[in-house]
Amino acid sequence: MSRPMSTTACGIDFGTTNSTVGLCVRGAEPRLIPLEGHHLTIPSALFFSLEDGGTYFGRAAVFEYMDGAEGRFMRALKSILGTSLMKETTQVGRDRMTFEGLIGRYLRHLREQIEGQEGGVPEAVVLGRPVRFIDEDDAADAQAQGQLEAAARAEGFSHIEFQFEPVAAALHYERLINGEELALVVDIGGGTSDFSVLRLSPDRARDLDRSSDILSTAGVHVGGTDFDRQLNIAKAMPHFGLGSGTKDGKRQLPVWYFNDMATWHRINTLYTPKNARDIQALTREAAEPEKLDRYAHLLKYRSGHRLAAEVEKAKIALTDEDTTRIALTEPGLSLDVAVSRAEFDEATADLVSRIGASIEDALAKAGVRAGDMSTVILTGGGALVPAVRAAAETRLPGARFTAADQFGAVGLGLAIDAARRFS
Repeated sequence: MSRPMSTTACGIDFGTTNSTVGLCVRGAEPRLIPLEGHHLTIPSALFFSLEDGGTYFGRAAVFEYMDGAEGRFMRALKSILGTSLMKETTQVGRDRMTFEGLIGRYLRHLREQIEGQEGGVPEAVVLGRPVRFIDEDDAADAQAQGQLEAAARAEGFSHIEFQFEPVAAALHYERLINGEELALVVDIGGGTSDFSVLRLSPDRARDLDRSSDILSTAGVHVGGTDFDRQLNIAKAMPHFGLGSGTKDGKRQLPVWYFNDMATWHRINTLYTPKNARDIQALTREAAEPEKLDRYAHLLKYRSGHRLAAEVEKAKIALTDEDTTRIALTEPGLSLDVAVSRAEFDEATADLVSRIGASIEDALAKAGVRAGDMSTVILTGGGALVPAVRAAAETRLPGARFTAADQFGAVGLGLAIDAARRFS
């Protein structure tokens, strides 16, 4: 039986794309613990192998899937919280599992990493949450938090609190400053973008209750996986039939097949015998049947996530490069598509616009002008997208921009918050 850790506060950043665990031992600096080998981050991914019956997590899960092992690959589960999918079950090997159970299984793995390294598990945890799980639906947003809490409680976390992820990122940054600052935290995660206007200072950092220093929060359900999706739809999916019509020229092919194939948390739902039959039928009607043959390959060999990973790789490359390629080659399929930064910016312009509008919303809610902001803290992998940074710089031209630990700041901040709450 695991022994409780009474002197350690724990913060868990369960992300759409990656996760971290921060610990704060009384009298010591907060730290992230390695979760996979020497890595302080772990991809939020699971693979249930049908070959050996094992369950793999993180990079190991991605490797098993990319290596062609037979099984079920799951990623971006956080995006499902608060949606109708949470009420459904999904086939995993011989069993049907709830999505809450799948999220719990992943949280259990994180808990086991703490136990293995620290010799015990914390009874109390602060979980990070986006400002909005679900846009413009307070009931669904509250339900999403409740679902995450239920999944954590089922895996042995008995005392659970939540903190906004951008606030956690600011708590980490605050430890490094010498005077008072008015800061905007721009946290572009895998599934959501969150913005908070906060008063920060060394003196304020000593206060347990920081609610009065949080001048505003705003958020939008746009994140890194949405950038992947739009790039996939614009540049990859046309090669699999998106935008094609029927031979008789009377109608376009249904778009939902392609939209779902470009959406991380929807890809697994496509791998059904019915969809395979439907695509075969559409191929016979299609004006460009060879494109539907490529789509059928994605279904037959469950290659959708491999394609999505190549799209994500191209997105990351365009952070520093003007052009790159989306390339996927495997027996029976060869795709090699050039993509430019300009094409990526065009495909994702609406997402960047929504992020910019949410920044303006955060400032308006706080009652501050752009010129009042001294610091902008950028965190989250999506903040590396050049157009996202440009959207913030355009609206806050006089502010100093600082990049926090892109993937670790939230986890460390959650550990700091946990120490304040539970010590």
